[in-house]
Amino acid sequence: MSEESLLDNALVRLDAAAAHLNIDPDVIEKLKFPRETTKVRLMIRMDDGSRKSFLAWRCRYDDTRGPTKGGIRFHPEADVDEVETLAFWMTFKCAVMNLPYGGGKGAVQVDPRTLSKAELERLSRAYMQAFARIIGPDRDIPAPDVYTNSMIMGWMADEYAQIVGRAEPAVITGKPIALGGSLGRGDATARGGFYLVRHLAEDLGLSKSMRVAVQGFGNAGQHIARLLVGDGHKVVAVSDSSGAVYSKEGLHVDVLLEAKANGKPVSSTAGQGGHELIDAKDLVGVDCDLLVPAALENMIHSKNAKTVKAKLVLELANGPVTPEADALLAESGVVVLPDILANAGGVTVSYFEWVQNRQGYYWTEEEIHDRLRTITEREGRAIWNVSREKDVTMRTAAYVHALGRLAEAIEAHGTQSFFTS
Repeated sequence: MSEESLLDNALVRLDAAAAHLNIDPDVIEKLKFPRETTKVRLMIRMDDGSRKSFLAWRCRYDDTRGPTKGGIRFHPEADVDEVETLAFWMTFKCAVMNLPYGGGKGAVQVDPRTLSKAELERLSRAYMQAFARIIGPDRDIPAPDVYTNSMIMGWMADEYAQIVGRAEPAVITGKPIALGGSLGRGDATARGGFYLVRHLAEDLGLSKSMRVAVQGFGNAGQHIARLLVGDGHKVVAVSDSSGAVYSKEGLHVDVLLEAKANGKPVSSTAGQGGHELIDAKDLVGVDCDLLVPAALENMIHSKNAKTVKAKLVLELANGPVTPEADALLAESGVVVLPDILANAGGVTVSYFEWVQNRQGYYWTEEEIHDRLRTITEREGRAIWNVSREKDVTMRTAAYVHALGRLAEAIEAHGTQSFFTS
């Protein structure tokens, strides 16, 4: 990591937005630091009878607009800086979409692929046991993230119910349908990005048949590929942690999806239907119209930003473009649809799940899609207008849009609760 932390880099965007608004400096000061970050060490019994400990965190960054909301990731390289930065981004993402939430995030420093299913369940329940006093349907609401899923959320929701002595489905989102999960949650992150691109396509001068490159072929990457191909576009390159494949004529997405469903990497499809192996590092520079980073942070940086040939970057990952790369892309005329807008479909449908849990009435998948599309198009259009009016990038416009809402809420709380609300 460079001398500047991930959070330092994220705060650059806050300062850039503040320059376009007449905001009390105290508001910016409040948003530069997380409200609370808790660190614990989880001890679990392994299948061989030994005990092993894992570092874990939960950050509640800001709760001015409502209970904090954010996923829990299981990743071997998770650290407190990443957790706090992701919680910062969630604060702005919820404000962008006008959801009644603040931002939160959690993580366990573990490679879940090394655990048995029983060990994974013990770890998931241990996380909820450790953080139950922080988490709650009116205080802090987790969801799935990297290497976590609906099964893990179900275990955590069940553990919370045992701790408090009653069923509380609204305590966590991204649950299995049988435990109060919402229809439409599985592809929500990608679907929100898809609706956004389709809504702004004419403004962006995009053709009806785009060539697309997808970096990262996990949940979001797979769903965006499926949705775009279904809309008449051509996916020409895809990568995952194993490598990348390319085809000028378009990859067979069904072959890629089948490989991933069988636990195989995308590189295993090389030689099928014209799929060619390429270096995963070269995917960013593939000749395409739309580049979709759907992996981890800082994947597009100062050393590869100038290789980007796409007209449009859709950030389905959190923080995939560094501030230095942002400037280089802007100079090259590349439009970036920022993460706090582009991948906000996930938290929006999580909000729908929370609402359904609270009211005990559940919507159809079509109703979920319609509500998501309405919010995405409304906020996407508003941010596009800010971008044009202020002559700023879509990222800065999104932060301006969110910061205005956050500032209004912070100031509405009054000066006595300014730093304690």
